[in-house]
This record gives sequence, C-alpha cells and structure tokens, in this order.
Amino acid sequence: MGYLPISHEEANIFFQLVSNLHEQTSIIITSNKGFEEWTELLQDVALTATILDRLTYRCEIFNMTGKSYRLENRKSFFND
Repeated sequence: MGYLPISHEEANIFFQLVSNLHEQTSIIITSNKGFEEWTELLQDVALTATILDRLTYRCEIFNMTGKSYRLENRKSFFND
C-alpha cells in the first residue's frame, strides 16, 4: 500500500473493506509509507483518519527498518 495514490472511489472502497473486516478478522497491510503520509495516498484527511483509527485499534504495528532484502538481491540482476 502506498506506491501510487489511489482515486477517491478506490479510497472509499478501501474504507468499506476495512470497516467490514474491522473486529471480524485479522488484517495485514504492508506499506512503504508512514501513517503521516497516508493522507497523500488516500487524498482525504477525514477518510485517512477513519481508516487508520480502525486499523490501529487493538493492533500490533511492526516498523521494519534496515536494508531491503529485495533491493539487495535485485542488484545481482544488473551486475551479471
């Protein structure tokens, strides 16, 4: 989640998905953006706050930092 901005309609559909799954099942989302950047992605401050409220309620957040395994191995494609 976060590579390209999504349309207003797509953001609303994402909100509906999160709302329907909220407290019903586990949700795993990966993103290359911090929460502070999600407004730019979803293009709506209120919608972003509402989605993040549901996603972060009783959750575990894993902030992974360091070298990217994927990018590190991709370099070998260009060196051969």
